[in-house]
Amino acid sequence: MVPSAAGVTRALALLAVVAAVGLLPWLSGKDPALTVLRARSAEQEPTKEALDAVRRDLGLDSGPLSLLGSWASGLVRGDLGLSWVSGTEVLPSVVAGLQVSLALMGAAFGVALVLACALVAPVLVRGRRSAGACAAMLAAVPEFLLATVALLVCGVWLGWLPTSGWQGPPSMVLPALALGVPAGGLLGRLVADALPGVLDERWVELWRGAGVGRRLIAGAALKRVLPPLVPQFGMVAVGLTGGAVAVETVFAVPGIGRTALGAAKSQDLPLLQGAVLALLTLGLVMGALAAFTRRRLLGPALRDASLTLPPARPVRTHPAIPLTLFTVLAVAIGWGLLRDPYAVHTADRLAAPSWAHPLGTDGLGRDVLARLGHGAAPTVGTAAAVCLLSLLVALALGFLPGVAAGAADIANALPPVIVGILVAAVAGPGTGGAALAVALISWPPLAAHAAALVQEVRASSFLLAQRAIGAPPWWILTRHVLPSVAAPVARHALLRLPGIALALASLGFLGLGAQPPAPEWGLLLDESRAYVERAPWAALTPAVALALLAGLAVSGAAYAQGRRAPRTSERGKVTPVDPVGPVGPVDPVGV
Repeated sequence: MVPSAAGVTRALALLAVVAAVGLLPWLSGKDPALTVLRARSAEQEPTKEALDAVRRDLGLDSGPLSLLGSWASGLVRGDLGLSWVSGTEVLPSVVAGLQVSLALMGAAFGVALVLACALVAPVLVRGRRSAGACAAMLAAVPEFLLATVALLVCGVWLGWLPTSGWQGPPSMVLPALALGVPAGGLLGRLVADALPGVLDERWVELWRGAGVGRRLIAGAALKRVLPPLVPQFGMVAVGLTGGAVAVETVFAVPGIGRTALGAAKSQDLPLLQGAVLALLTLGLVMGALAAFTRRRLLGPALRDASLTLPPARPVRTHPAIPLTLFTVLAVAIGWGLLRDPYAVHTADRLAAPSWAHPLGTDGLGRDVLARLGHGAAPTVGTAAAVCLLSLLVALALGFLPGVAAGAADIANALPPVIVGILVAAVAGPGTGGAALAVALISWPPLAAHAAALVQEVRASSFLLAQRAIGAPPWWILTRHVLPSVAAPVARHALLRLPGIALALASLGFLGLGAQPPAPEWGLLLDESRAYVERAPWAALTPAVALALLAGLAVSGAAYAQGRRAPRTSERGKVTPVDPVGPVGPVDPVGV
């Protein structure tokens, strides 16, 4: 059987990622021998003889291909090598970290399911549609932001639960909540948006007329809703993998994500290789389990059928909500731009909010409002550049759906945090590396949207008429196909701009993005963690700004969706305006 283009692309993309992981010692651009020498003995002089001895010990003198071959052969045997820093075997460290992360992700997924059930229950019982808006707001909150707020409120101020470590079930509560609440909001939004359309289908009316109970109808509606949504559930599970890195860092949980981040910062490349490979495998396994679950839910008769859901009812919102959020953000940013973000006043270190410093000062005495205002450009401006790049890539790949589908599967299995760790290991942390990491995995939803529109436009009757009158292919492409595809996908990309900004902020929060003294919002939140008990306003300011940005994204998308809502005809039939919808396919990291 001849392999499909998607299968070939998927295999090539997977091989490229594995090869990049194996060649990290050469791709990093740094001398690994110097890093290892300093880790083993900080006082030893890095002479040529000493460095050559380390290279021979690590096998770096044999060249990149030989190193990749030995690493791959050890991988087949289950040997991930020795840590360059500690000298211990990598495999036990990876397994221990993976066990902790799996326990945390399992607890978080349980929280997500409970929250999703709570959000979906009103739709099933009373037919309410407000759950979609509430779920969308919860889904837009980044994990690292929720983790910081939970640490500050429940751990520091109230002292209810442990704030760090992994000593038992109490240590799992706050991290599981920080991971599970956004995931539960996303799951609840997916189901709550799809259920009203299913409950309006003809079979539900027939069942009610036949006297079937509400509980049986609700169960059948859920069974009808779940199969098309199971792939999105798998992406949510992959999102838990990426979110666990930030949450484990905030709460000092010794999981695989924190292990990978620490290995990247210390240039312990064998440990980084093992941790990233474990995270990639975890993401691929989640996707495979989602596909298997969908096939089991569909049953033998429908496994090869294309089962789709009716269009989701729009989540409406009042235009005053996005306008208010935008006004608050604009005023704060504009006010901050009038101040100096780099002026250091040591006498005013950690000063409380006052007229001189409306939002207080940080640990160096710098004005928090000024840094918030000047941080909007590197946070949102970089996101706009990434959004534009993703749009161009999506438009190009939309005409090659078979090629794009395979690469998209691998991209979807890699959360931006994991890609950011790899890019930081190669190019070092920085704004450019963070932007590249987010761009590498932000194009699949846009490409899927573009491919669907290209297929629809190519099958339309007016294109057949154009071909019949002898219009050249280039004319049809530039005057008809591309304009019909570019405008909806551009709107889709614009709606993803706040999510991309939040992804960049999460990388900055982990130290993989902008570096000090840049006033990037994620970096501001990370810098304030050291003195969050003494000066909570320094941490709450960027946290509130990111929350407002997330709320603006959700309310703006809901308002735009309401403006372009499907028109209802005289018999209640819905005529869709946009076949894909204003936000397109759902992705797992808030990106």
